[in-house]
Amino acid sequence: MLEILAGVLGFIIIASLGWVFVGGEDSSTQALKRAEGMGVGRNISTRKTAAQANTPEARRKVIELQLKEAERRERKARMTMAAKLKHAGLAMKIRTFWIISGVLGTLAFLIPLVFGLNLLLAAGISIVFGLGLPRWVVGFIGKRRMKKFSSEFANAVDVIVRGIRSGLPVHDCFKIIGKEAPAPLGPEFRRLVENMSVGLTLPQSLDKMYERMPTPELKFFTIVIAIQQKTGGNLGEALSNLTTVLRARRMMAEKIKALSSEAMASAGIIGALPPVVMTLVFITTPAYMGLLFTDPRGQVMLLGAAIWMSAGVFVMKKMIAFKF
Repeated sequence: MLEILAGVLGFIIIASLGWVFVGGEDSSTQALKRAEGMGVGRNISTRKTAAQANTPEARRKVIELQLKEAERRERKARMTMAAKLKHAGLAMKIRTFWIISGVLGTLAFLIPLVFGLNLLLAAGISIVFGLGLPRWVVGFIGKRRMKKFSSEFANAVDVIVRGIRSGLPVHDCFKIIGKEAPAPLGPEFRRLVENMSVGLTLPQSLDKMYERMPTPELKFFTIVIAIQQKTGGNLGEALSNLTTVLRARRMMAEKIKALSSEAMASAGIIGALPPVVMTLVFITTPAYMGLLFTDPRGQVMLLGAAIWMSAGVFVMKKMIAFKF
């Protein structure tokens, strides 16, 4: 009995050893295979994700996100008065601007009182010269500066395209534009090169440049550079296509300006007609128009007329200002 039991136990032990060394797997081996399987799954998932990212739909979504982010930055950049001073290229601080505005407003309030005008009319003139005029001047300078920048930007991109095709680095192309391009394009690219020289990356330097010059052309350029750095590709070809788009947009803008010139002329005539007629009547018959300036009721009427005329000019400007 003991011999039979010993034989059975010996068979079980030998069979177990054979299963372990030949057909069996320990927990570490199984864990290794599971890890390898998970790694293979991750590699397959990564390859699928990369393949999906290279599809036209994925690239379109990336471009839409870039456009939305750029539009959000543009709205934020245009809101504050400090940003408008940057757009105009003025080196003054925001505190200096408000001091100048306060001085102008105070003088515009005191001078009409000295000449005997109504207090309400003097307050209206003070608001116009203290708040409206300085902001309008800064906005006018900024728009003119951005217009000059946009008109020369396509030529600057052409310089970059030719430099890349001839083997020059992009940084050297920026230096050439900074030296050769007229203001404000040249100084802005010089500041771009300086920012890159102190350690900022190209996207960061372009973002700072966009804060100073929030134009659609620079926005498109920033998006092309960002997409090219993320996905790769031929930068020269991409920028060449960008110059074609920029010139097509400029031609469209000129066409829109030509088609809307009649509406702009009509709006200018309608807006200038009341002041011109009032001036002519005042020159021919000063006593007839003098009551509007000497009588308090006439002064209130003049203030109301100015407010209504301003509202009308604003509405007409919105009607003929086409966005594309």
